[in-house]
Amino acid sequence: MDVKFDERGLVPAIAQDVNTREVLMLAYMNQESINLTLESRYAHYYSRSRQNIWKKGETSGNLQKVKGFYYDCDKDTILLKVEQVGVACHTGNYTCFHNEVLKEENISNVLEALYKTIINRRENPKEGSYTNYLFREGIDKILKKIGEESAEVIIGAKNNKNELIYESSDLLYHLLVLLVNEGVGLGDIYEELEKRMK
Repeated sequence: MDVKFDERGLVPAIAQDVNTREVLMLAYMNQESINLTLESRYAHYYSRSRQNIWKKGETSGNLQKVKGFYYDCDKDTILLKVEQVGVACHTGNYTCFHNEVLKEENISNVLEALYKTIINRRENPKEGSYTNYLFREGIDKILKKIGEESAEVIIGAKNNKNELIYESSDLLYHLLVLLVNEGVGLGDIYEELEKRMK
């Protein structure tokens, strides 16, 4: 692998959530941390302040399972596609890039935010949560709801646009609950949809 290191023997590395495609953090790697990452399939970085190698999440438990390793066209930046365990940022936020200045609005952002909320409900149950009720009832209840919502989308489409929008939102929500329940990430769906665009 022909990566270009700077004068300190370092190269910037960006960690991206493999499922939501959200950028999680920027850190640095040297040759040794790259080797450790490729061998273990867990992200290892080089700390410029401590001047040593550290395994992400070694003390906090917020590990990064590496699912993909890439470098850019100039060979001077690395991209790690990771399955993030817990949060990426030391502040407790999921991503280090949580200071919003200008927010882009698109359907994938909304779906990703809802997907993460559903994961959070599963991992941190909340009293009275409908999402938690679905997880407690299990796969059969979730599938039944998807069947019901699919029928309501059809009826809504025959009635008016507003009803179609409302019922489609219900269907998408229940579909996301199913994906979380079955361990399917949005990244898996995006990849499959991209294949259909070719």
